[in-house]
Amino acid sequence: TLVFQQCLSSSPTQQVYRGRWMEKEVIIKCGIEDALKADSNPDSVPRRDLVLFDKPTRGTSLDEFREMLLNFLKANLGDQTSLAALVNQIITMADVNRDGKVSLAEAKSIWALLHLNEFLLMLSLHEKEHTPKLLGHCGDLYVTEKIPHNSLYGTNVPHFFQPLLPSAIHRIIHQWFAPAWPRRAKIAIGLLEFVEEIFHGTYGNFYICETSFKNVGYNDRYDFKMVNLRKVATEMTIRGFLKGRHCEQNVDCTYGKDCTAPCDKLMKQCKSDMIQPNLAKVCGLLQDYLLYGAPSDLKEELQKQLRTCMTLSGLASQMEVHHSLVLNNLKTLLWKKISNTKYS
Repeated sequence: TLVFQQCLSSSPTQQVYRGRWMEKEVIIKCGIEDALKADSNPDSVPRRDLVLFDKPTRGTSLDEFREMLLNFLKANLGDQTSLAALVNQIITMADVNRDGKVSLAEAKSIWALLHLNEFLLMLSLHEKEHTPKLLGHCGDLYVTEKIPHNSLYGTNVPHFFQPLLPSAIHRIIHQWFAPAWPRRAKIAIGLLEFVEEIFHGTYGNFYICETSFKNVGYNDRYDFKMVNLRKVATEMTIRGFLKGRHCEQNVDCTYGKDCTAPCDKLMKQCKSDMIQPNLAKVCGLLQDYLLYGAPSDLKEELQKQLRTCMTLSGLASQMEVHHSLVLNNLKTLLWKKISNTKYS
């Protein structure tokens, strides 16, 4: 029995509920439209089931289905050598009743699920445990664990208050409710590991396209968790969006909230590199988060490293070494401070 308790979404194309399943608090998501498309057109009508479960068709063999899956993953994640392993994982997952065979209904369900951006990302990024655990699925509905703290600060100002409060008050409220500094350092290390993981990960490159403390959280052990994967996009998705796109200025080449590529002013077309890499955006987020209440012997060095990190550019092809260096320096600095304490 799946109990739906509270609706967490106000959009008809994005159904998210808090609920209970098998004595656990869970999050239930159903038939979510691609977030970044749906957000720009909140009144669009949800898709019809007819379109959703039309593939694979009756008579498709398992080998043909494997081929379908592989081609779909190549189109969405790029041509990675690791995709064959992901296909096997998907086939195993599709066999819900564990009879060693994939029925037509099972194949249609998993095919529909893969077309939900967040589900595909959850499968691609599950190895390092920085994403919510997938607990079950049925048709294009799926259930994930509930992340206890769904914001970096452990609490959010209620929506109806947000416009009324100046940002200085927001900051004070966040600082009041934020975990102790060593715990924040541990959460930040997890966030930096996630950035490392999605930068040339097992299944390609991913970009965080809305860098906000509301999309990232942590569990009761202060392990970082990416709460909202709907704001993460694959490199292939972004390239598809930018390809041949007309622009007058850089802002015309923006995918989501802040995945911006440069505009070639002569050709009036978007280029395909990102101006700001994930790491620079995340360091901008961590600046307030880590400097408040930081140990005095660390504060100056931490501020310097975060500043260096925020100026990283995503354009230079040789940035990879620099990127890794900055990331590792930051992780080491934080880890050294908490490694021999109860907080580690």
